[in-house]
Amino acid sequence: MPRSDHLPALAAPLPVIRDVRAGAAHGPSAAPGVAADGPSAVPGAARRPSAVPGVAVAALAVVFALLVNRVVPVLSPAVIAVFSGAALAALAGVGERLRPGLAFVSRRVLRVAIALLGLQIAVPQVLALGWQTLAIVAVATGVTFTVTPRIGRRLGLSRGTSLLIATGVSICGAAAIAAMRESTDVSDDDDAANALSVVVLYGTAAIVLVPLLAAFMGLSPAQLGVWAGAAVHEVAQVAAIGAASGVLAGAITVKLGRVILLAPIVALTSHRLRRDAAPRHGGRPPIVPLFVAAFLAMVIVRSTGQVPAVVTDAVPQVTNVLMAAALFGLGTGIDVRKLVKGGRAVLLGGIATGIIATISLAGVALLV
Repeated sequence: MPRSDHLPALAAPLPVIRDVRAGAAHGPSAAPGVAADGPSAVPGAARRPSAVPGVAVAALAVVFALLVNRVVPVLSPAVIAVFSGAALAALAGVGERLRPGLAFVSRRVLRVAIALLGLQIAVPQVLALGWQTLAIVAVATGVTFTVTPRIGRRLGLSRGTSLLIATGVSICGAAAIAAMRESTDVSDDDDAANALSVVVLYGTAAIVLVPLLAAFMGLSPAQLGVWAGAAVHEVAQVAAIGAASGVLAGAITVKLGRVILLAPIVALTSHRLRRDAAPRHGGRPPIVPLFVAAFLAMVIVRSTGQVPAVVTDAVPQVTNVLMAAALFGLGTGIDVRKLVKGGRAVLLGGIATGIIATISLAGVALLV
């Protein structure tokens, strides 16, 4: 059986770098007065900007996030990294030299991290939860994801913000937001930043409130584990609740039952949103984005039971590092001033959190 105590501390945030490739697209192509395509073009003048500076800064941010996480375990490296990126953008700005590297980590590295997340999910372990728990997870996740965008439209929020909040709250926080942002064309940096704020705000509050409410309502440890896993946004937040309440293994396994829904929900949403636009762009996009297919492949590989223990023990840590780097890059796209004004997004996040918490609690009371 896979070890649940080595599962990752995923949490939090996201947005994509604003025009991070603009520097590469509009960089110098030739020396003044020299034709770019002529034989006398300056050697190396059309060279693509290096990704090294941006990657190096992201690496430093990851080291900082890991160190802070050791002091404040409740804050996952991913959460710390995304706020570090936002702080860098707000206080010092992101220079053109950093943009190619930040674009690399916020897209390529992010996709690898999401794919590796699948290597932590063993289907037999999830199925062993029983039909009652699986039904709670499926209904709570499905209803929240379906209803939240409709409420968002009533509140006057953009389609992208509503979709990303629905995704982050109903599935697995930042990783889900990032996957949906990468797979669809209806959201921008501000949408992602709003979704991030919701996941961090309500997920962090849940670390304190869920155990208190469970004690007040007289829930058993088993019921608390299922409720936390089915309702709380981030894996790291569920782990914090489980560790403090003595239900770590059960809560994390239930949470991974939600995480496995990432692939079908993202794939179906991506296909639905892009299918009508495909003819205008000369081709129909793939139903399943490549990194989502890789996520599913990793789930299948882990479920065979043939993955060595040394690999299953190391993968959560590797995923933590890659996700933190990616979310630092994404964090540099956050406009803090706009984020502070996102009151309606916070309201929608609260409503969505209330929906998934209420449905999952009702299921726990009836079935567990």
